[in-house]
Amino acid sequence: MVMTAQDRLVESTRELLWERGYVGTSPKAIQQRAGVGQGSMYHHFAGKADLALVAVRRTAEDMRAQAEVRLSGPGTAFERISAYLLRERDVLRGCPIGRLTQDPDVVASPTLRAPLAETFAWLRGRLTEVLEEGRARGELVEDLDVSSTAATIVAVLQGGYVLARSAESVDPFLDAVHGVLGLLSAHRRPDAADGS
Repeated sequence: MVMTAQDRLVESTRELLWERGYVGTSPKAIQQRAGVGQGSMYHHFAGKADLALVAVRRTAEDMRAQAEVRLSGPGTAFERISAYLLRERDVLRGCPIGRLTQDPDVVASPTLRAPLAETFAWLRGRLTEVLEEGRARGELVEDLDVSSTAATIVAVLQGGYVLARSAESVDPFLDAVHGVLGLLSAHRRPDAADGS
């Protein structure tokens, strides 16, 4: 399938935002990466902020779709959350959404910040649902605070990216993920710990 100039602009912006952030992504760099001229960019988008918003929303949609595959898959709540946390990722590049929360221009713009907040709220909500399902099916102890646990999982995941990038090693990320899974495992009911 041949990508249109508009699609190339969006995909190039997604890549550059992940690599450089919003501040470090110039319209010229977008045009060069996309292989289009300035006229084409401004024909499709009002400007950098408009194009970035489309790119961030597409990244957020992809992230939600990837998460949903694991979170709605087979297995217990613990197994599904494990599958999500342990899925293959480009850890040292960081989270393409989480990284943008460190960008001052993105945080200062309610429009650009909105998809970030929506994505994290969705993830926290979806993890809460999975944990609630596990609790309702007797896989997890009844007194587990599913909302706080979901928030902890999201925080550990994002913090794991930061630790990995600062160490230039995936090990801190994996340690953080295995740590939160260990904590969650302690809330599994003994008779449900084997997935039966």
